[in-house]
Amino acid sequence: MRGSGPGGERHALLGRRSERDTVDRLIDGIRSRHGGALVVRGEPGIGKTALIEHALAAPGLKVLRAVGAEFESELVFAALHQLCWPVLRWQECLPVPQREALDAAFGRTGDGTPNRFHVGLAVLNLLSEAAAEQPVLCVVDDAHWLDQASAQALAFVARRLQAEPVALIFAERDASERHEPAGLPELACLPEVRLSGLADDEARRLLASQIHVPLDAAVHDRILAEARGNPLALLELPHGADLAGGFALPAASPASGKVAASYWARLAELPAEARTLLLIAAAEPTGCPILLGAAAERLGIPAEAVTLAEESGLLAIGGRARFRHPLVRSTVYRSAGLDDRRAVHRALAEVVADTEPDRKAWHSAQAACKPDEDIAAALERSAERARARGGVAAAAAFLEKAANLTPDLARRGVRAVAAARAKRDSGDAEAALSLLSMAEAGPLGDLQRATVATLRARMAFDRNRDDAAVEKLLGAARLMAPLDTCTARETFLEAFAAAVFGGRFTPVDRMRETAETVSALSPTPLGPRPLDVLLDGLTAQVRHGYAAAVPELRRAVDIYRGGAGRDACDVGQLWAACGPAMDLWDDAAWRELAARQLELVRGAGMLAELPVALSYRALAHVHAGEFADAAALVDEAHAIAAEVGTPAMLHVDVTVAAWRGDEERTTQLADIATHDAAARGEGRLLSATEYARTVLLNGLGRYDAALATCLTAGDLDEISFYSWVPVEFIEAATHAGRSDLAEPVMRRLSERTAASGSEWALGTELRSRALLTEGSAAEKLYREAIERLMGSEGAPHVARARLLYGEWLRREGRRTEARVELQTAYEQLSALGAAAFAARAARELAATGARARKRVGEVPTRLTAQEFRIARLVATGATSKEVGTQLFLSPRTIDAHLRNIFRKLGVTSRRQLRDLPLTT
Repeated sequence: MRGSGPGGERHALLGRRSERDTVDRLIDGIRSRHGGALVVRGEPGIGKTALIEHALAAPGLKVLRAVGAEFESELVFAALHQLCWPVLRWQECLPVPQREALDAAFGRTGDGTPNRFHVGLAVLNLLSEAAAEQPVLCVVDDAHWLDQASAQALAFVARRLQAEPVALIFAERDASERHEPAGLPELACLPEVRLSGLADDEARRLLASQIHVPLDAAVHDRILAEARGNPLALLELPHGADLAGGFALPAASPASGKVAASYWARLAELPAEARTLLLIAAAEPTGCPILLGAAAERLGIPAEAVTLAEESGLLAIGGRARFRHPLVRSTVYRSAGLDDRRAVHRALAEVVADTEPDRKAWHSAQAACKPDEDIAAALERSAERARARGGVAAAAAFLEKAANLTPDLARRGVRAVAAARAKRDSGDAEAALSLLSMAEAGPLGDLQRATVATLRARMAFDRNRDDAAVEKLLGAARLMAPLDTCTARETFLEAFAAAVFGGRFTPVDRMRETAETVSALSPTPLGPRPLDVLLDGLTAQVRHGYAAAVPELRRAVDIYRGGAGRDACDVGQLWAACGPAMDLWDDAAWRELAARQLELVRGAGMLAELPVALSYRALAHVHAGEFADAAALVDEAHAIAAEVGTPAMLHVDVTVAAWRGDEERTTQLADIATHDAAARGEGRLLSATEYARTVLLNGLGRYDAALATCLTAGDLDEISFYSWVPVEFIEAATHAGRSDLAEPVMRRLSERTAASGSEWALGTELRSRALLTEGSAAEKLYREAIERLMGSEGAPHVARARLLYGEWLRREGRRTEARVELQTAYEQLSALGAAAFAARAARELAATGARARKRVGEVPTRLTAQEFRIARLVATGATSKEVGTQLFLSPRTIDAHLRNIFRKLGVTSRRQLRDLPLTT
């Protein structure tokens, strides 16, 4: 006897009250215009699909669905197109850049790489427009098989649905078995429901619903024990087993393995033609019935095989062929022999339309049993198209397969190197290293071997920003130098940047070694590029000292400031040029280059580079005393870094906190940053952390602690840091009574500032020298320092110079004059939000017998960093659509934030925002 037929689906949510409630709250939320996302995770058969069906049963929703497929996981934007095609009629409502990005992503135009930000924002606004009619529920089943481009776009959308009547539910399989894919990192930070096995009493009830005949108690208990609460196992296994025959399962097999075994048992009962039909459907996940029929006809499959496949309950064919459960597809495909799989892929390659060359090439590659240059070349062309559409992971997969199918060993090596580069770009370092090993096994030329060395060095730096990585980059650059001077100089610039990251952990000789090698390089064939001028300036700084390098560094900064570096490929050069601008005390050039870099990165949609660009712009805001703007950019940098999986910009975050006088946050961030810096060998991060701690301690008036904190950093001559650290060191040392320590730092500072000659540089030198000077000479230095600094963009440095001057006047017994300077310093520092320095000014005022007067007209309610950013943009006259485009949010979300902003600030219109002293 056998158990009853399928029909237990109505019991699939048994014991899932909490999970149902979570889904119901999400659905109720979109009805009240509060969107969100949810990831449902669990092993195969645990009830993910049933929970999704519960959500889909909710009335009054527009439903969009997509299913990730193992065989489409390398086809760029495949799943996103599945999800969006029913609502593409709203595409005309989108701004032109978003429309064009969506067309490029879906292959409807050949206009180059789609902007990743614009694609994500286009999908967000597309769903927002569709939801204007009725709430939208988007369901993505088998999300673990999503192609990377679709996963990134959908995760981007999922994080921005708070004010949209849109919900996104992902069903993702746990990697609990061998060969199961790992969970998508893009979905890791979304709310989740993790399904586990049913409790024993619920499992017994579910099993009882499927068995309507007497069952031996031992068999009954064994099924329960080995199913381990997996609902699909409990529903499916009784239909494929002879329960009266003493049913027994291998104790070591996981539940999902038993479910697959159940499906395999059904497959085994089918004729070969029906199994082949199912295999065609498994190998071509578009579900197109026309394609399925054409391939079946090509293989001589009779029409009755379709009927048998559908009667088995494993496949349903309507407008699209769908398997009963996602696990059926993998069971069907993996249970087939290699020859059968190849035959099916060959048939599909023959019937796929010529208008889909990528799918045709992919099927041809799966069908190939030996190297084939024609297929490899087709895959290489597919990789170029995938990369043009922003599908780095797809390009990498095509190139990897192309390399494997290339018969000529030399050409195979070239393709393996290209595949390795693409794998590295897509984040798959292990595959990249394997491909490089493949390339090295063949007859590579010198240029290719140098390219392999460069890739290995870059991946070493990706993993560890330490001196070993610097050494590898230098070795690669030397190999490249006699072969390709341009690429060699680019690699040397990377080595310089890596050495700067290493900071104190990089041996002094390493920088000099790099500089000497660069200076011996032949000139580039077409004359010096902006990059070459910048590299020569850095080389001169290391070889001959800062003063000697100033002309070349200034020339490089002026070239970039004058317009060089306006292409996406120049982004790395722009941030490298920001460093010399800071060392030159040229704050106008620094701000301009940082702003252009950020604009370029935003415009190009370069998500991975955005946190770095935001950090340089944020530091320029710190210098100008625009701490709220800096905090907003830091907040954005953290969010983007989390999206792309890059390290957080802790050095900027801790600097902002220190200038604001937030001791608790500064200490917390500094502790984390110090640990990370030591672990990764990043001396730059350590110096930035010591600088931030010193700023805080100087503000708090704890000068001995401040001096102890910056002793190491003050003794270093680090690129991009000398305009920051010495001034804090000298202030701490003189207040701590250690002028002997301040004097040598002062001499080095004077040499630097004299060579620069900017108002910021000269004002900094005068202010620091005044601290080491007695009598009327000190007063003259303070006054001139304030005047000079007022000609710079460093508002907090002006205020701090007034504070120091006021403190000096008080010590000289000139109380009335001291009160004027200290009150001005207090007001300026308070207005900037430099709380610790403002409190120091207030204490000094109290020592003169006066009381600090608070500012008037301050907005009493603090905005969040994002609200502040939106308010500032709206105050400039920007529309919600324009603000949304810049911040990667939908206009509806911007409007929702504005309602909160108006409520907090007590205003009723956008116009009123222009007159408010906005603060976070």
